[in-house]
Amino acid sequence: MTKKPLLVVIAGPTAVGKTSMSIEVAQYLNCPIISCDSRQFYKELDIGVAKPSKEDLNLIPHYFIGNKSIHELYSAGQFENDVLNWLDSYFKKSNIVIMTGGSGMYIDAVCNGLDELPKNEKIRSKLNEAFKAKGLVHLQEKLKKLDPKHFNKVDINNPQRVIRALEVCMSTNKPYSSFLTNKKKIRPFKIVKILLHLNKENLHNNIEKRTDQMIINGLLDEVKSLYQHRNCNALNTVGYKEIFKYLNEEINYNEAIEEIKSNTKKYAKRQMTWFKRDKDYSWVDNNDRNLAFEEITSIINDY
Repeated sequence: MTKKPLLVVIAGPTAVGKTSMSIEVAQYLNCPIISCDSRQFYKELDIGVAKPSKEDLNLIPHYFIGNKSIHELYSAGQFENDVLNWLDSYFKKSNIVIMTGGSGMYIDAVCNGLDELPKNEKIRSKLNEAFKAKGLVHLQEKLKKLDPKHFNKVDINNPQRVIRALEVCMSTNKPYSSFLTNKKKIRPFKIVKILLHLNKENLHNNIEKRTDQMIINGLLDEVKSLYQHRNCNALNTVGYKEIFKYLNEEINYNEAIEEIKSNTKKYAKRQMTWFKRDKDYSWVDNNDRNLAFEEITSIINDY
């Protein structure tokens, strides 16, 4: 019997150390890395989304980084389809690959599949117009009324996900959550899921240091260069929206930096809430990198 190929998922919250650990494990396994970070898909975003450095990208081939424009919508369903097609081709010549990132919905899409959801381009277009004219809070309130169950689960600060849920609610007159069956699709490969984690104090320290480093690396100039596109859904995200507020003179520079740190910590908490629901993850403490590497490679070798 032919041994099934293996997809190794290394997930975790932002600033937990996924990039460096994934590269180290990929070098050990001699395999490439699929990025599963819904903000790193966009070629216009670099510093604020903590893309791997050029040096990192030269060490190991990475896929699905900088492959889309902020002017394109790229859903978890599209990502699922693109990755499955890539894996189908890749697994014909190799039998192991790493997928790493902190976007839980996109990881779930590849591993478990997504439910088939109705689409209505006309309603979506109207919702996008409403977002630009009235802002995200207006849409959040609408979703809370139409589907309170999904409102309490979804990342309500992500306009694309709020708009998608409202599109389904409004086109079917049924709650978005009623279409979610959570029925896993069978994949032609094995999956091992590893969740990197840190204690709260260390994670928050990493977030603060990384934010300071982003500022040193030129985050302000990067955001300034994107100012004319500030209404794009992809830019309503941590690290960009706070500096847009500063550029609009709503807050001062130091307040913007503190907001980035605070919002990143909240984002990391939401990520962990998502991952905790999935009992398939093997949790690996990344406070000691050497021990974490040994534990991860041991888990993989058991497969």
